[in-house]
Parts: sequence; structure tokens; C-alpha cells
Amino acid sequence: MEELLLLSKESSRSNHSIWFGHYTTFTVLSPSPGVRSIMSSATAYLCGHLHTLGGLMPVLHTRHFQGTLELELGDWKNDRRYRIFAFDHDLFSFADLIFGQWPVVLITNPKSLLYSCPKHEPLERLLHSTHIRVLAFSLSSITSVTVKIDGVHLGQAIHLSGPIFILKWNPRNYSNRTHNIEVIVQDSAGRSKSVHHIFSLQEDNQLRFDPLASYILLTDHCMVARILFVMIVLIQLFILIIFRHQRLELKGPPGFVNLTTFSLHVLSKINTFYYSLLLLTLYTVLGPWFIGEITEGKMGCCFSFGIFVDGHFLQGSVTFIVGILQLAFFNIPLMAYLCWSLLQRCFGHNFRSHLRQRKYLKITAVHLLMLLLYIWQIYSCYFLHMTYGTLAFFFSPLRSWLTLLTPVLIYCVWTLNSKELGTFTVQLKNHLNS
Repeated sequence: MEELLLLSKESSRSNHSIWFGHYTTFTVLSPSPGVRSIMSSATAYLCGHLHTLGGLMPVLHTRHFQGTLELELGDWKNDRRYRIFAFDHDLFSFADLIFGQWPVVLITNPKSLLYSCPKHEPLERLLHSTHIRVLAFSLSSITSVTVKIDGVHLGQAIHLSGPIFILKWNPRNYSNRTHNIEVIVQDSAGRSKSVHHIFSLQEDNQLRFDPLASYILLTDHCMVARILFVMIVLIQLFILIIFRHQRLELKGPPGFVNLTTFSLHVLSKINTFYYSLLLLTLYTVLGPWFIGEITEGKMGCCFSFGIFVDGHFLQGSVTFIVGILQLAFFNIPLMAYLCWSLLQRCFGHNFRSHLRQRKYLKITAVHLLMLLLYIWQIYSCYFLHMTYGTLAFFFSPLRSWLTLLTPVLIYCVWTLNSKELGTFTVQLKNHLNS
């Protein structure tokens, strides 16, 4: 952070500064005032990491509250995306392109209203400009650059030098409201490219970025994940403890809600299952998930709230998301499955007899779903082994050990002595017969 602060101070004397980084700002954990505040004097932050979210978000651009643009770019490896940008009289413009598609076109004046920032750019210069300026180049020579504003043909831009093409204009003809500029470029190979954007010469005009893109890039997802993780844990603990100490009373018809409530009572009042699930939930929050080689040659242990490695503590971010997945796709389904199995036992069934019921498809679906989630848990052990090595695989209470203990818990349900369920079985039968 000290190095970034120093760079920020050094660049403050420049007309503009552009920051580059791999990670989006919301994925960067930093002490107060935060990385966004440090780069607030920058015109733009160019980054990758999320790229296009697998094609779901072709454009991931937004503006920080301090005015800095944050511009994700699609990846080069698979999609061959690249970006060109230019400063035209201190006005920043850019284009995201696909390699091999020609010609390349970038309108630098008038610049796009969406990416205009009065805090960092002298936008008043637009009103005093004399020419429309376009950067255009291709593998073949450029033969024509046609300019239209609001669909009206304005003329052919002439070549000035290098890739620069210009066309004289009177900006005061467009001083009110917003306008659409379109540039069509052709090269000698017959290839054509059309680009357009909305511009305005009024500084108080603004366009908003895609709300979803802004939500993705501006939201502190690490904090959201922390809150969600804690809420899920507290809800699960609350359910276990409340049903443990609440008196069992069956009222109303034996529908889904009543039977679910009953099964939670049974689960919470049998010590084996209550303390097992209570310990599992608390361990997911407090205990080390695994101990192993975190980085090459450096041993450490991973918790929900962060990682200790080589005597240093790294604050958790992705760990909370992993914790949410563990709770949502295994811990809680396991608790639900044990409740359902105990309910079957209270109906008087053992493992074989419950399979012979008329609701065969429903019962099979429940077991199949739990089996799939168990396979997911096994795969997470394999993934842990491939990522952090053999030591992490064997010293992973939340992955490997839990994978071994799960069948033991399920076995205990189906082989539980009927005497331990006697009171619950009688209460359920009396309620069904009443």
C-alpha cells in the first residue's frame, strides 16, 4: 500500500494517469482507505481477471464513485481480445477489439459520453474543437472514412498523418442534448467497419453504465460473502439449539411443515446427531479446514476467516465463498437428510422396509440427491489433494475426515436402537391417529 501511495503521489503531477492490474478492485483486499481511494486521481484502471464472465457479460465497465473508470477486458488466451486507447487533447478514448478483425477504428473527438469524466478531463474542449478526429488503420490501406451524426452524412474524413483522419465540423451545431456519431471505415481489401457512440457537449449530461456490470464491479462481494456465511451459520445453530430446548408438541394436520418440525425435534434431542452437527457447524467457522503446503515450500493452515502461512495471516475473501458452498451443498443437506431418515425411523421403518413403500420414486430421489452431494464432497477432497498436496488431503477435517464420518452418521441413523426413538414414535403415531 505504501508503494501504491507513493506512485499515486508521483503521478498526481501528470495530466493523466492510467493504472493497470490483473484483479478487479473488489477482489483486492486492502487496508483503509482502500485501493480505490488511492487510485482516485487516475483516469482509468484497466484490468482483467473476470474478463467477460465466460461470455455472460461481454462488457464489464463501470465508474468508481471517485470518478475513475474501471474497465475489464476479455482475455487474450481464448478470445484474442485486446484494447487500444488514446488521449486527444487530454480526452481519454479507448476501443476493445478482437484480434484479426480489420479495420480498427477509434473515434477520439468527440469522445463517448458514457466514458466522460468531468473530474479528470477538460470536457469543455469539445465545444471549442475544430475537427472530428478518428484513428483508423488496417493491414491494407484505408480508402474511405465516412462520418455521420444523427444519421446525417457529414462528409469524408481526410488523412492527416499515420492513422489519424480528420473532418472539419462546427460543434456549436450540436451543443444541445445528446447526439450519435457513426464512422464507417473501408480498406483497399474491401473490409468495412462501422463504430458509433453517443456524445454530448453539455458537461451536465451523463449516461449510466449497465447496472449489472456496476453491481458486479462496485459491490464489496467479500463483505457480502462474510455476512452471508455468518448468517447461514447462525441460522443453522439457532435451529439446532432452539429445537434442542423447545418442548415437542404436535399440532395440526401432519403436513410438510409439521413433519419437518417434528424431525428437527428428533434430531436435536438425540445427543449423537445434535452434538455431531453442532460440532460440524462450529468447526466450519472456527476450525482449520486443512493443514498443508499453501505456497511452494511454505506450510500453513486454512480457516474460514483467512490463511496462516509462514508466520503471516492473510485475511479471508474466497474462503468465505468456499464456506458458503460447503454449508449449502453439504452441511445443511446432510442435516436435512438425517432429519428425513430419522422421520422414516419414527414411522417404524428400517432401511429395507422404507424402500418398499409406495412412494418409491420419491424415496429414491432423496437418496440419489444425497449421493450426488456426497460425490461432490469426495471431488472436493480430490481437488484439495491436487491443489495443496497429499499432506492437506490427510489433514483436512472439513473435507477428508468429514467424507469418512458421513457414512458413519448415516449408518447410526438406520441402526439406531428403537428404544431411543420410542417416545418420538409413540407421539407421532398418536398424532397421526388423532
